Amino acid sequence: MTELQALATIGGAIALIGGLVGSAIGIAMAASAGLATLSEDSGQLRNVIVLASMPMTQSFYGLIILIIILTVVLAKIDVAGLGGGMGVLAIGIMAGFAEFFSAIYQGAVCSSGIALLPKTKGRILTASMMLAVFVELIGVLGLVFTIMALSILKLM
Repeated sequence: MTELQALATIGGAIALIGGLVGSAIGIAMAASAGLATLSEDSGQLRNVIVLASMPMTQSFYGLIILIIILTVVLAKIDVAGLGGGMGVLAIGIMAGFAEFFSAIYQGAVCSSGIALLPKTKGRILTASMMLAVFVELIGVLGLVFTIMALSILKLM
């Protein structure tokens, strides 16, 4: 492995780490609220599971970015030079931040929705999911912008 390939691989790993850590924090926040909700109304288990699992998707976006870098970008990175390697590292950092913060704040939105499930008898589920999807969009944009940036650098 060359130094350029190592820089690109580190960028992909940072994207995955951001997704994994952000998802863990977001899920923990939502699951913690879920336990309190279930102590009040055990009939909300299905709704709690749906909302608590939503921050998990950012881990998959980070994994997709790492796979793209390992399978597509590494083959072309030596032609791009040091600038290309540093560019992929920077793109990975950007993606890592997008996935990290998106997952954490999605967990906060889901946590609030879970807390209101007993009071609303579950009627808040759809609205909570819709609002959580807005936060999810930042994670999706992190993936899309990564693909666009790699394409602009002619590494895809």
